[in-house]
Amino acid sequence: MTDISSPVWFITGCSTGFGHELAKLTLERGFPTIVTARDKSRLADLVEGRPHALALDLDVTDESQIEAAVKAAEAKFGRIDVLVNNAGYGYQAAIEQGEDAEIRAMFDANVFGLFAMTRAVLPGMRSRRKGHVINITSQAGFIGFPGSGYYAASKHAVEGFSDALAAEGAPVGIKVTCVAPGPFRTDWAGRSLRQTEVTIDEYKETAGKRMSTTSGYSGQQPGDPVRAGRAMIEITESANPPRHLVLGELAYNGITAKLAERLAEIEGLKALSLSADFPK
Repeated sequence: MTDISSPVWFITGCSTGFGHELAKLTLERGFPTIVTARDKSRLADLVEGRPHALALDLDVTDESQIEAAVKAAEAKFGRIDVLVNNAGYGYQAAIEQGEDAEIRAMFDANVFGLFAMTRAVLPGMRSRRKGHVINITSQAGFIGFPGSGYYAASKHAVEGFSDALAAEGAPVGIKVTCVAPGPFRTDWAGRSLRQTEVTIDEYKETAGKRMSTTSGYSGQQPGDPVRAGRAMIEITESANPPRHLVLGELAYNGITAKLAERLAEIEGLKALSLSADFPK
């Protein structure tokens, strides 16, 4: 039986990967959970025999579907306590060879869809003075790898958005966490990945090499999506959830090294930085 005091979860992109595994975990714990995908028939295994599950069609690039999904969720469960913005995908190309249509389509899903989904749940969270928004970003939210410049740009955008949302939400009880995974055994590097072939020789050893490594790595990544899901649930049970949760050793090592390098560079130029102000 579902405990009505349990948190109500709304998870986007549940057909595969993080979204699917996280939804399985929340439902197994008896949490009322709205599971979504562009085709809800792919969610049958999640909802079968579970009255505390609600499967909905949702393309996050369609604001009318977002509005309908939030209304359906609130009609069934009365509220949304935890929103997990997981829907999205990767696009890789050398910067010079990036295709405008591909870049815009990815931003529609990874950025503008996430923005619209968040806006749709904020009124309810604000009125109840309680809520937790979890945005699945990536180590690419901190590091722009060759071949992934446009994907990194989409995740950097979500990081900046989340900083502002956290500051605005804090006075009204809304928490914000960005979850930044490294390589995990999801479809990100396989079926879901879109690439534009690198044909310019000068970029083959940078963008081309990394793109080949990424696509060839699918199914062998060290990260376990089930363990990642458990970690995400754990932070929602904290009175003070973190602003960032980095997942996996490769992401932890890469992000901490990048931040240390960036801070050292900024500190090394302190005198030059301060010299740009009007004299005091």
